[in-house]
This record gives sequence, structure tokens and C-alpha cells, in this order.
Amino acid sequence: MSRISRTAGAVLGVIALAGGLAACGGKNLEEGGTGGADRADGGGKKGSLVVGSAGFTESKVLAELYAQLLSDAGYSTSIKTVENRELYEPALEKGEIDVVPEYAATLAEFLNAKANGPKAPEKNPVASSDVAATFKALEKLAEPRGLKPLPAGEAVDQNAFAVSEEYAGKNNLKTLSDLGKSKLKVKIAAGDECEIRPFCAPGLKKEYGIDVIGVDPKGVGTPQAKQAVKDGADQLVLTTTTDATLEGFGLVLLEDDKKLQNADNVLPVVNAENAGAPEIADALGKLTKVLTTGDLVELNRKIDADRMKPADAAKEYLEAKGLVKK
Repeated sequence: MSRISRTAGAVLGVIALAGGLAACGGKNLEEGGTGGADRADGGGKKGSLVVGSAGFTESKVLAELYAQLLSDAGYSTSIKTVENRELYEPALEKGEIDVVPEYAATLAEFLNAKANGPKAPEKNPVASSDVAATFKALEKLAEPRGLKPLPAGEAVDQNAFAVSEEYAGKNNLKTLSDLGKSKLKVKIAAGDECEIRPFCAPGLKKEYGIDVIGVDPKGVGTPQAKQAVKDGADQLVLTTTTDATLEGFGLVLLEDDKKLQNADNVLPVVNAENAGAPEIADALGKLTKVLTTGDLVELNRKIDADRMKPADAAKEYLEAKGLVKK
């Protein structure tokens, strides 16, 4: 399941667990395998840790970053790739996985659905654009399940809207507010759910006054959707803030200046019993403090465009930031 599928699915409304398993076609833990060899650079003197990864590029490189940091801190680490949250979150609860990279708002609403029913994220949402409030809600939902979210950083991967560079320049657009004030009529390339979901067409109309005249159901952030905006058939495409392919299509993001989207800041989540030690939080916190949204874009680009292995991209980044020994 792609990163964009994750975002769209989660923010469009948490999928019922059974349906999510079938839709994503994810492997079970036994089938998932490890994403890389065990790392024992630190000698494993502090024990072994399993880092979970979902099946999309960004999650894979984040898992590598976590594993290499923890290895440098003295743990023996391995990576377990499990395609979707419906499978890896229960594994995290059971201690089959010790730590996983996550997104604050998406996980908060996922746990909200598990605790309060599948309609809870829409009827009684706990996430918002306020990262501190979202994190607090996440902590409250995670604790009874034996999970411990570690502090979120600046890096955020959330839904975003892009236009062509030509269109932005011609109409002097930098923010979604600019687009609303322009009174331009726009068609959005997105999933068909965009017509009814509050973060998409209805939210753009309500919060920004954007004149949305329709939704072109080409999918969320797909090449076809981006090409439609590049060609001028559509004016706006729903994608994500860490989409590394926008430049190739001649597209630029418009700033969500009124904070329509929820705070999907990146953060580690650990099994509190197995990986709740302060040393683990300290090791992962080194990355959280420096990682930016722009860094994620570049890491995704190196893997998806330059075909670097996630492990190599992670190693290069950590060494460049002075977070691990060369």
C-alpha cells in the first residue's frame, strides 16, 4: 500500500479493520519477512529490537533510520515489514514489533476507531491541526494498549494540494487562501471521495472559499492525476507534503495556511514494556529533533527516483547530520 493510499484512507475515514485487510492485501507477520539483515554494530549489548515498517517508501526509510540509530546506541536491530497498519499495530501491542514510525493524527484516529467504533473518527474526531492536542489524544488512546508515542517533531506528511508552476505564477498563488481570493474555478484531481470528505472539496469551499466545480476521479496523487494538472485539464491535485515527484510534473504545493489538514507529524511509537527505556527514546529523539518535511521529500526522492536502497539513504542522512558514527 502506497504512502498516498495510507494518507487518503486514514483521513478520508478509518477503514473498518476487516475491510482494510482485504483492501490493502497486506501480508501477515509470517509472510512479511525482514526488510534487512540484523544489525549488531553496537554489539547488541542492550538487547534486540524489532523495528516495524509499512509497505511504502517513506515508512521503509524511517524504519531504517530508527534501526541504524538504535544499533548505534548499542542494540541489535532487525526490520519487519508489514504492509498495513491493521496488521502492524496489533503486532506492536503484542510485542512482536518493538518500535514503528507513525503519523500522529492518523494513528490517533485509527486508535479512536478501535476504541470507540469505526464511525468515531468522523462523529467524534480526536485529531486536529494542533499537533500538541493531537499528541495528547494519541497518548490517552495508546496507553491502555501498552503503547507509548514518543514526542513528534517538525517533519509532517499530510494531505496537500498542488497546482502547476505556470498556473501559480500566472495567478500569483502561494497559498490556498490566494486561490480562494482569486475566484478561479477549479477542478480537483483526486479520489471520488473528495466530493464529500471535509478535508477535501467541502473543506476547500468552506475554509478557503475556493470555487470547486468538480472532482476528476483520477486517484490521490497518482501519475494520472498529476499529469491532468500539468496538462491543464484539472487545476488542483490532492497529494501529500512529502511527495517527491511534484517537480517532475512541474507542480508546486499551495500552503495550507488556515490549517485545514490534521497534524500528521512523524513520531516513533514503541511497545511500552519492551522498548520504553529512556535510552531508546533518547536515541530516536536525536532524529526527531532534526528531521524536516523537506528531508523526507529528499529521502523519498533518492529511493524512488535515484533507486537508492532505503538502508543506504538512511545511512547517508544520519552520517551527514552527525547522528551516527561514520
